[in-house]
Amino acid sequence: MKILVIGGGGREHAIVWKLKQSPLVTEIYCAPGNPGIGEMAKCVNISVEDISALVEFSREINIDMTIVGPEGTLVSGIVDEYRKAGLNIIGPSKQAAQLEGSKAFSKKFMEKYKISTAKYNQVTSFEEGRRLLNQYQLPVVIKADGLAAGKGVFICNTLLEAEKALQEILVDRVFGDAGSEVIIEEFLEGIETSILCFVDGENIVPMVGSQDHKRIFDGDEGPNTGGMGTYSPNYTYSNEMAEKVMEQILKPTLKGIQEENMDYRGILFVGLMITQDGPKVLEYNVRFGDPETQVVLTRLETDLVEIFQKLLINQLNSIEINWSEKASVCVILASTGYPEKYEKYKKIEGLNCLDEDIIVFHSGTTIKEGNLVTDGGRVLGVTAISNSIEEARHLVYVNIEKIHFEGKHYRKDIAIK
Repeated sequence: MKILVIGGGGREHAIVWKLKQSPLVTEIYCAPGNPGIGEMAKCVNISVEDISALVEFSREINIDMTIVGPEGTLVSGIVDEYRKAGLNIIGPSKQAAQLEGSKAFSKKFMEKYKISTAKYNQVTSFEEGRRLLNQYQLPVVIKADGLAAGKGVFICNTLLEAEKALQEILVDRVFGDAGSEVIIEEFLEGIETSILCFVDGENIVPMVGSQDHKRIFDGDEGPNTGGMGTYSPNYTYSNEMAEKVMEQILKPTLKGIQEENMDYRGILFVGLMITQDGPKVLEYNVRFGDPETQVVLTRLETDLVEIFQKLLINQLNSIEINWSEKASVCVILASTGYPEKYEKYKKIEGLNCLDEDIIVFHSGTTIKEGNLVTDGGRVLGVTAISNSIEEARHLVYVNIEKIHFEGKHYRKDIAIK
């Protein structure tokens, strides 16, 4: 089989790494890819936003299956265009992708299908938002409605912070059209967990649990990021809790997908808060998470291509999906300044000195003058799988010390809690 992966970050590197293990695969292409991906796949210089060029390339090369990484490409409707062209693609339709593309859409969906979530209001003006803030206890959560690369969420501890967030989103338009509407939401107390699921429209099959670390600094301090590290399994996500999530959240979500006639054959990411009142949905994502994918796919034992083949024909229930009992930890090495302004093109050294058990997924790298250099806020995902979280964590941090680039920043507390 010839497979195309769309994207060029750590998530896509992890997907390519897993696909490469399948005996069913003859060639893997990645658009646009990155230097790490280029060591195991053919990188194609096509933007993730150029849907017509991606369709044309897939036709010309006779791609058998395409997997989409970035949410923006899904929200833009790539799945609809591929299916019109008679091409196999893993992902939800444009309609279904609104579960991530619009927080207002997803909140209304949760309300309609009685899926537990935080109480909220949807507003379109600063004055309306400021007036409604009085209905909420502090802290309060302010979210841009549309896609903001994981940075459109503000947890505000004071009214002044909340008003500033409303000002930045609705008046200053720091997120552009993604901030034309805002969700004001109650702050949920509890333990956060991430559940990735395979969905074929008739079945929903959760993967193993993982725990993300969104804030930039140790102790969950500082602004939100796209994710600074993950580990799996998440021990707070017990078998008993998994059953509750299936009955109270995943099954009602699948029912909603069916009743809304959504074409959903892809990945569903459910961000959960495990509260005293039970599990509640923080958000839906309609693709693999980053960096959750890096720890989840390293634990997957079943052939990912075989799973995707069953998913495309609505037969996920006919394949047994097995997971390693081992634990996986991923720590992100970022550029100083991320998630705000940061410098690029800093030379990366030391990757050839790492232990054999370490897998490095490239998130933001490129080649300049023959050297591997930084090219993003999140640069590398240093990942290890071992007998326990403690062992995997130790391996990762020992090897991080061997990797060097100017401005290297990372959290020192991933997988402690």
